[in-house]
Amino acid sequence: MTSATPAAASTSAAPGALQTLLAAMEREHATTVRVLRAFPADRLDLQPHPKSKPARDLAWLFVQEQGLVEKAITTGFDWSAPPSAPPPMPETLDEIVDAFEAAHGRVMAVVRGMSDEDLRQTVQFFVAPKTLGDIPKIDFLWFLLHDQIHHRGQFSVYLRMADARVPSIYGPTADEPWF
Repeated sequence: MTSATPAAASTSAAPGALQTLLAAMEREHATTVRVLRAFPADRLDLQPHPKSKPARDLAWLFVQEQGLVEKAITTGFDWSAPPSAPPPMPETLDEIVDAFEAAHGRVMAVVRGMSDEDLRQTVQFFVAPKTLGDIPKIDFLWFLLHDQIHHRGQFSVYLRMADARVPSIYGPTADEPWF
């Protein structure tokens, strides 16, 4: 019996930093959409603890983070001015997911057009509490992608608490066994 390893299975060169990032962003976005769509639309007010966000607010956070990404890679942040008011949160889960899909599409269009030089440029963002620092845009993109994954994990707990089916994220779940 033979087993092909990923390295042995490919004879082409490894993808570049941008291609690796784009593939991860698309893959994780699709998984996040599956998790969001699995949530029962009539349970958006679920709030597991007084310090936790209601499900609607947590779902909307995915859209807001895409807005952060878009601003960071296009105009950057103006920390000398108060932040502009966020767009109003939609009432329904479908509208929230649609807004997430649209925002992701805008971000991906910009990222696909970025050069290696663009990715090395910096954006000012928080590097510690109340401390701004310069972060290469590629690092900022990875940071926000990891934050999306973190919040998706939170949202998967909300799914279980809402007695909804938890889809496969990185492996089987009690609701989606792999074998």
